[in-house]
Amino acid sequence: MRSGFVSIVGRPNVGKSTLVNNLVGEKVAITSSRPQTTRNTIRGVLTQGDSQIVFVDTPGLHKPRTALGERLNKIVYGSLADTDMALFVIDARAPIGPGDRLIAGRLTEAKAPVIVAVNKVDIAKPDQIAEQLAEAAEWDFAAYVPISARTGDGVDRLVDEVLPRLEEGPHFFPPDAVSDQPEHLLAAEFIREKYLSRLHEELPHSLAIVVNEMTTRDDGLVHIEATAYVERESQKGMVIGKGGSMLQAVGTEARHDLEKLFGAKVFLELRVKVEKDWQRRDQTLDRLGF
Repeated sequence: MRSGFVSIVGRPNVGKSTLVNNLVGEKVAITSSRPQTTRNTIRGVLTQGDSQIVFVDTPGLHKPRTALGERLNKIVYGSLADTDMALFVIDARAPIGPGDRLIAGRLTEAKAPVIVAVNKVDIAKPDQIAEQLAEAAEWDFAAYVPISARTGDGVDRLVDEVLPRLEEGPHFFPPDAVSDQPEHLLAAEFIREKYLSRLHEELPHSLAIVVNEMTTRDDGLVHIEATAYVERESQKGMVIGKGGSMLQAVGTEARHDLEKLFGAKVFLELRVKVEKDWQRRDQTLDRLGF
């Protein structure tokens, strides 16, 4: 019996959350092309026979510009300090840069086994993949695996590289568990995901979703009250949309995912409030759950 915690780290937008979802076979982390999509640690659980891997999705390591950004980087560093192993995800199409080298240095200091996943091979050219593998090999980590988190190509091989390197240990979660995320946090993230593809420039970074209340009625209907926080009054109208169009579209799409999650009909009540400069205020970050 083998088990352990495996941190998934990398720069923003290299496909970490997509990889976690593929590894566990269900959607436990939201995805988008926006930086800072992941704002907390999300654990995805994979149980195979008597072995269990807990994959820890982390925010993309970046140069912070706000108090929120600093907290996100601390989450990554804290994850590396506690991990049994790390999956270092790099983009097959993007040159290895200072951010990748910073992460590689941190991983070397952490002393845990590291497997490099060269992601997005489904859209990269063969010479790009070969170049990334050759350059990454200079780090002398445990293994290097070309993958596509989107299609699943190479993901099984990645698991095959992880399992033998885990130490003997018990299961941390029931065999049928795929995540330890509380339902209200998953609901908030599913709502925020629907906004990310619709909002432009810096507005996605200024948006936070908090589920205030979630109850199941006698008839099985799940009632969710949530608040979308923005930083300025001018952003409020964008999040609501003309005549409430944005709010309605996001609510409809989010409700579809939430009904899959809960296996029941969902009534979603979504409000919008202004919380000035919440990303830069530690007290507000605490209150919003960061």
